[in-house]
Amino acid sequence: METNTSLNFLDTARRLFGYYRGLGEKAIAQIDDDHIHWQPSPESNSIAVIVKHLSGNMLSRFTDFLTSDGEKPWRNRDAEFENDYNDKAELLEAWNAGWECLFLAIQPLKEADLERIVYIRNEGHTVLEALSRQLAHYSYHIGQLVYMCRLLAGEQWQSLSIPRGGSQQFNDKKFGQEKSQGFFTDKK
Repeated sequence: METNTSLNFLDTARRLFGYYRGLGEKAIAQIDDDHIHWQPSPESNSIAVIVKHLSGNMLSRFTDFLTSDGEKPWRNRDAEFENDYNDKAELLEAWNAGWECLFLAIQPLKEADLERIVYIRNEGHTVLEALSRQLAHYSYHIGQLVYMCRLLAGEQWQSLSIPRGGSQQFNDKKFGQEKSQGFFTDKK
């Protein structure tokens, strides 16, 4: 029998992956093709490299998620750090392929799967640990991506959260409503 806590974790993990995907897409939408290769310094990753790495990681980790090691023999992690996408369309194609692989793997998960052991480079993780690890990894890189897009968009940037100077208005609206429970991205 599935417990509320287990169902809540799975639902939350799916929603958080979706939330971070959306943040990345909204940020990328605010930059031009010529911005995808910009690097703040020679040793920094560009937006294109971050996306390439995320996609490569997702494809490796979530292809045959429950049955094969998450570090696939066909993955070339070092190549993920080569700045070679031609344009945003190519970048978004890879982005979508990674996310689609991830969601196909996690959508059917059940409570009983959370304690199953999956391997990443021969190191065992429960599914719960593996999902938590990937959420942390992806949010880290998407934060980098959003920040770089914000720098590149400059004055044209459209906030992805509460706009600067809008906290009081946002809080007044929230505290003007009845207390409720739901996921933070649910529109109310």
